[in-house]
Amino acid sequence: MSSELRTRTIVGLGLIAMAVGALVFGGFVFWMLLSIAGVLMMGEWGMLTGASSDQRKMAMYAVSVPLAILCPVAAGVSWLGFGLMMASFFFVLITSRAIKLALGILYICLPVMALLFLRGQAPDSHGLLLAFWALGLVWATDIGAYFAGRSIGGPKLAPRVSPSKTWSGLGGGVLAALLTGFLLYRFAALPIQLAAASGLLAVAAQLGDLLESAMKRRAGVKDSSNLLPGHGGVMDRLDGVVAAAPLAALLYLVLAGA
Repeated sequence: MSSELRTRTIVGLGLIAMAVGALVFGGFVFWMLLSIAGVLMMGEWGMLTGASSDQRKMAMYAVSVPLAILCPVAAGVSWLGFGLMMASFFFVLITSRAIKLALGILYICLPVMALLFLRGQAPDSHGLLLAFWALGLVWATDIGAYFAGRSIGGPKLAPRVSPSKTWSGLGGGVLAALLTGFLLYRFAALPIQLAAASGLLAVAAQLGDLLESAMKRRAGVKDSSNLLPGHGGVMDRLDGVVAAAPLAALLYLVLAGA
């Protein structure tokens, strides 16, 4: 095993352990991990949108306000948190006059709110299942897309944005997500409606990946940052989650009758 692959493997396992541990603990621990990731992502978003150093710092301070109020010992997931998110968006927009930078507030806060909402559903085991469903399907999609794309190949999905992605990879990701959803239905009592809709999350995750790929291509960089050795930046690891998590929360509200 090469040193680069060894580093990537060690860091990857560490990230998985951290995410699963925070997910199981829930509450303050889960919020803290998501908030730290959110602030770091805001800095990476600013870099990809061409913001200056001062603008990036200002945006990172701004996004910390709605993230802070989402803390379980504060207001939690509430209309106050949503209102502060919108206030932070307009604050960044007015002070920087950069709509792309300001959109980062929504890009970060919406999935954080969605994941905290799902994890906070009672009883605790129900919330854990829902949050794991939202995150696990993204992981399953990535794995399914990788192996299907490598083994089958075929027409490119979006060659100008991400030359390595194929339609077969998308299909493999959707199938992996559906399989994961129905396994959670069979062995963990995930509502059948959500299991059947799992393929939609796979498509959303791939779209989130393509969005970040387009931003990196426009910025002329390979990764959103070099914060995570062998993995790039936080956005590189969570681009699929950003798109899938809000949809997962919406599907739960609509299909599961929350």
